[in-house]
Amino acid sequence: MAKSRTIKVDYLARVEGEGALHIRIKDGTVTDAKLKIFEPPRFFEAFLRGRDFKEAPDITARICGICPIAYQMSSSHAMEEIVGARVDGSLRDLRHLLYCGEWIESHALHVFMLHAPDFLGFEDAIQMARDHPELVKNGLRLKKAGNTIMQVVGGREVHPINVRVGGFYRVPTVAELAALRPELEWGLGASIEALEALSALPFPEFERDYEFVALREQDEYAILGGRIVSNKGVDIPIEAFDDEFEEIHVAHSTSLHGRHRRRGAYLVGPLARFNLNFEMLSPEAQRAALKFGPGRTCNNPFKSLLVRAVELVHAFETAIRLIDRYEEPSQPSVPVPPRAGVGYGCTEAPRGLCWHRYEIDDEGIIKDARIVPPTSQNQACIEEDMMHFAGENVTLSDDELQWKCEQGIRNYDPCISCSCHFLNLTVDRD
Repeated sequence: MAKSRTIKVDYLARVEGEGALHIRIKDGTVTDAKLKIFEPPRFFEAFLRGRDFKEAPDITARICGICPIAYQMSSSHAMEEIVGARVDGSLRDLRHLLYCGEWIESHALHVFMLHAPDFLGFEDAIQMARDHPELVKNGLRLKKAGNTIMQVVGGREVHPINVRVGGFYRVPTVAELAALRPELEWGLGASIEALEALSALPFPEFERDYEFVALREQDEYAILGGRIVSNKGVDIPIEAFDDEFEEIHVAHSTSLHGRHRRRGAYLVGPLARFNLNFEMLSPEAQRAALKFGPGRTCNNPFKSLLVRAVELVHAFETAIRLIDRYEEPSQPSVPVPPRAGVGYGCTEAPRGLCWHRYEIDDEGIIKDARIVPPTSQNQACIEEDMMHFAGENVTLSDDELQWKCEQGIRNYDPCISCSCHFLNLTVDRD
């Protein structure tokens, strides 16, 4: 008679939310891996219908406490496209700076608090702090630097309230931004030192042939917009997203799965941005990547920890540059008179593409809204990773395999609020 074993983890720390991973093993071969998302739908798209288009940034910011700027920027860009507003110059720089703050706080949280304990053999950052106190202290200080940018530019650290369609409600003074510079200079140096230290971690040997998908700009490391590109030939404007990609329902998840229409699973986020846009990273980030790792390209998802550290360097260096050239604009926003139409917005959240589509009427009332968060786009890729990774480690005990798979899931930093909620692990061995 076939033997079946089940392992359950009621709650996995260091991943944002609740859900389940179910792995089936038969005759020593992994036959199935399902990422089961059972969190109830949150209906943000339905909440938006019937609301004034200028409310979108404040409503969508509540989707996520870690990456609210992604939702504010993508929704603002879509609405501005509809009404024909152009936000550039110092106002665009402020948006870029605010987004750098979000990248810093999100990446620092993931790298030092959520993922580094895996590689060092600790259950959590509290235990890790006993043997590596400076790593934890510096991680918290780096995160605080990002939160401070969000507070000064966005109005508060969590769910910022200063962003509006057309710009901001209030813009900071030159002196207010200049006061951030000393801590950002420290953060730049500390990020490079952290990358050097983290490069010595014991990373599993695991690579796959991913389809990386990210935004690309001609003159900067894309974060606020650009064209959607991939390493397998995609090169489209953001409004053509549905031509290449689709969302599908799967029976085991309340969250939609994103797939390329012809090739299936694809990967968004730091690893995709890094591989597609290395040459657009800031000078210090490029030098640090080449000197301390992961090099110019990386196909190992476990080394996404290093890629996030490289992006920390980039975000700090970019933030300093933006502050140095900042000139206070004459007005905090541009006019945004309503008019009927359909608009698209897509920016690079810390975890990857955050794509929005809205339709409004001539009074500015939202008739339809669609939001595609990064984690839902990565879910199919996560399942494929688990099929391959569990298959390579199938001889491990259930406890060891559970630990390895949990670590593999954390490569993606799945987001509790956006779509993906983790983790109970079930392993069936037949």
